[in-house]
Amino acid sequence: MTAPRIFEPEYYERMRQLEATSWWNAGMRDVAAALLNQASLPPTGLMLDLGCGSGQTMSWFGANHPGWRTIGLDVAADAVAAARRAHTRVCVASALLLPLPERSIDLAITFDVMQHLPLAGGDRQALRELRRVLKPGGHLLVRTNAQSFPRTGDDEAANFHKYQPAEFHAKLEAAGFAVLRLSRLNALLGLAEIPRELEARRSQHTEYHGLLADPSTQGSRLSSLKRAWLLFEGRLVGSGWQLPFGRSIVALCRA
Repeated sequence: MTAPRIFEPEYYERMRQLEATSWWNAGMRDVAAALLNQASLPPTGLMLDLGCGSGQTMSWFGANHPGWRTIGLDVAADAVAAARRAHTRVCVASALLLPLPERSIDLAITFDVMQHLPLAGGDRQALRELRRVLKPGGHLLVRTNAQSFPRTGDDEAANFHKYQPAEFHAKLEAAGFAVLRLSRLNALLGLAEIPRELEARRSQHTEYHGLLADPSTQGSRLSSLKRAWLLFEGRLVGSGWQLPFGRSIVALCRA
């Protein structure tokens, strides 16, 4: 299968399939739940999913927090059209200018968005906007790419950047967040990504390679073991550990 690039319709269809079927997405939702346990969320509130894609994070969160309302925003019309199949409160909007009033959100979740923002300060602007719309004491749960091996440079054409943990920590604090947990993740299982990235670099000759993962079922015993290991890493991070390597960064912050 080819690797669709972000903002193409094929990208969002591949992402929808991955969110519904892959052990990695299921495991990352487990990690998100483990981190949100540290936030001691109240029984009701309003959650913003920034970069909502097809809306499956909203569905997952709503199933686990039935007293909460959800809002989904995404810059891509194709993603929002897919999300509207299951959710009504979704719209096209940029992370750089959120169409929400100040102090209106109790929790913001944003997965795999920061690395795709304009390189000239887009991530800083998005974090300031998230801080603006969160209520005092509200929480931000964010996941983004981590710089790892093979090292990936910025891709100006694709607005693509990978973070060092210290860099991302500093940007969160500069936006006004108190960082409660921040660590690399996907440490052991991420090693399997190295050959795929090396091959993509050789064949594509670009820093950003698109969505390399292929949809696969969760049903096998191996997939279950992988998901369990990812949750184990997430629980370590939730308890305060900072993993020394890994291909993702997760952070839980308080406004």
